[in-house]
Amino acid sequence: MSDITEAPVATTEAPPDKPLIELTQRTIWLIFGALMASMLLSSLDQTIVSTAMPTIVGELHGVEHQGWVVTAYILAIAIVMPLYGKFGDQWGRRWPFMIAVVLFTTGSLLGGLAQNFPELVAARAVQGLGGGGLMILSQAIIADIVPASQRGRYMGPMGALFGISAVVGPLLGGWLTDGPGWRWTFWINVPVGIAAVVVAWFALRLPTHRSDRPIDWAGILTMVLGTTGIVMLTSWKSLGHEGYDWSDPMLSGLAILTALAVAAFIVVENRAAEPLIPLRLFKNTTFTITTLIGLVLGMGMFSAIAMLPTFLQMSTGAGITESGFLMLPMMAGMMLTAIGSGFLISSSGRYKIFPVVGLAITAGGIAWLTQISGDMSMVLFGAMIFVLGAGIGLVMQTIVLAVQNSVDPHEVGTATSSNNFFREIGAAVGTALFTTIFTSRLADNFAALAASAPADQGAGGSFDGASLTPEFVQSLPEPLHTGVVDAFTNALAPSFWYLVPLVVVGFVLTLFLREVKLSDEAGMVARGEAVAAGGH
Repeated sequence: MSDITEAPVATTEAPPDKPLIELTQRTIWLIFGALMASMLLSSLDQTIVSTAMPTIVGELHGVEHQGWVVTAYILAIAIVMPLYGKFGDQWGRRWPFMIAVVLFTTGSLLGGLAQNFPELVAARAVQGLGGGGLMILSQAIIADIVPASQRGRYMGPMGALFGISAVVGPLLGGWLTDGPGWRWTFWINVPVGIAAVVVAWFALRLPTHRSDRPIDWAGILTMVLGTTGIVMLTSWKSLGHEGYDWSDPMLSGLAILTALAVAAFIVVENRAAEPLIPLRLFKNTTFTITTLIGLVLGMGMFSAIAMLPTFLQMSTGAGITESGFLMLPMMAGMMLTAIGSGFLISSSGRYKIFPVVGLAITAGGIAWLTQISGDMSMVLFGAMIFVLGAGIGLVMQTIVLAVQNSVDPHEVGTATSSNNFFREIGAAVGTALFTTIFTSRLADNFAALAASAPADQGAGGSFDGASLTPEFVQSLPEPLHTGVVDAFTNALAPSFWYLVPLVVVGFVLTLFLREVKLSDEAGMVARGEAVAAGGH
């Protein structure tokens, strides 16, 4: 391509009194193994819990607010991402990584102990505080030890890991929920977390160093306030409010405070000596375009995925384990294209074509999902989500590689976390908006259903949509059972149309992405913290 430009070149400065790490293939694989163990922790959790979620929220009486279980996790991830990225650049990534694993494991323990819906949401938030570090630091550490020109080879095993988690997770989630109980969908993470800590302790040999650079406390505070306000505004109906009545002083006050926090963050970051998210990064066109792509993809992808297991269990009558099996085509599509694109990028040195094609496929997959129905063929449903997964797999890891390759190696953690931060903001906002649309339609459908249902239908009591579980739905007599199935289908299918324009915007943005030549030097080598095998 004629638009290929050179990657940034950093000045190599060896830290004083620090022995250089030799990046032999053995060292790289040991570190990579530690990262894989931790990534298994976070990826397995998502697939296990999502399969069991309808049962969990039904038992804890939170069906109409179930979006908060996802939103709390994503919000926590978004808040800590810039912190892990920045602090990793300043002090090294070893100890932040260990802290992230411990936090995630603690959140899993608390999730299994939750006795009510607020406790469950709080536990998911603690998991998110660790999950944000696992995601960011894994990506940044790979950039530290593997040159961009070779990084695609490591995307293959990472993609395979997510594929394995996608197979094992739903099966474990269904088996645990049907057997020992849904609490074990959280507790199973605890031994995995302990194993990840042990592996990381011995294998994650990365440089740590002191830093005299100031911490951007004002930036942290305004970022937390602004991010929280954005998510609370988009989740307003999920918080139990009737709608957006702007005469309500609580709503209008929240909007004003959020706007002020965002404005203050921009001012603070422009003046800070060591900003949390350096706004000058946006002068880099590759960073700006990939960040916007991540934002719209996050809004579309997480929204689409969040409610599909619920739809399968409620609308089609699939059991918990069966619904896990039925989600596998999406993960298979994602794994196939993530692995394939990774190896093709390493062999060709070109990456722009993959997000272009990927977002076009993703848009088509989401549009196709508007045709779902309660009595549809599961083969057809599998084809729909396979297409969606294949599109997503071409984009997610490629835009991270593009960002890391386009910035100074001294800022690879900050750039990676900033890019992911805006993607997670998109995911939080998109999921909140999507679930608000879905649950609003669902509540209206349930209200109409309750008004028409005889008082003696509903397994011995009045019909209560807030406490529905898949088992309860299957036990309902006709025509109430069909009414519930129709309520879910008619609430979810049209909602996907709201996501299609977002993904189309992302597709247009990919057309303006410039291709930067992939660097042949690992980040730690460029910063003078390591030497490649052989001393060069």
